[in-house]
Amino acid sequence: MSERAQQLRLIEALLFAAATPLDEAALARYFADGADVRGLVAELAEYYVGRGVNLVRAAGGWAFRTAADLAAELRIERPVARKLSRAAVETLAVIAYHQPVTRAEIEEIRGVALGRGTIDALMEAGWVRPKGRRAGPGRPLLWVTTPGFLVHFGLDSLAELPGIDELRAAGLLDLGPAVGGTEQRDEIT
Repeated sequence: MSERAQQLRLIEALLFAAATPLDEAALARYFADGADVRGLVAELAEYYVGRGVNLVRAAGGWAFRTAADLAAELRIERPVARKLSRAAVETLAVIAYHQPVTRAEIEEIRGVALGRGTIDALMEAGWVRPKGRRAGPGRPLLWVTTPGFLVHFGLDSLAELPGIDELRAAGLLDLGPAVGGTEQRDEIT
């Protein structure tokens, strides 16, 4: 077996056994200096194109994932212990799009006070975490998303978060008039 084939096997095994995505630096630790880890990963990803599993970028690293076109056949329904409240979903969106952000900033953006346990639920899900403190009065905690957030939502980086046009196209933004607003027409008499 050639040295390159053995290196491909090692990367494949490392990625298969890893519980979380591995970046190229983590993979490089298993190889001698000068090994073409980036090229090996690219070759392995190409090998898995069109197969039942694919090697994809996730949370800044690489991981095996089931091919997207097979999702319907592999869907497993299981009871969810607890769904996120609307407040938690809104809070998660604010953190994702505005991070790092303080609790007061989240409340200001949402326009309502943050309920007890909202951030706790997001931390319990593994999607947000504190990351330092803002310099200023009271030194409030700053909140950011985690790599677990990226993995759960199938993102490689925060740059892949959908923009406003994508959200509108998906029907996730209200395109109607503002609350209490009505359409007005000018009549010519």
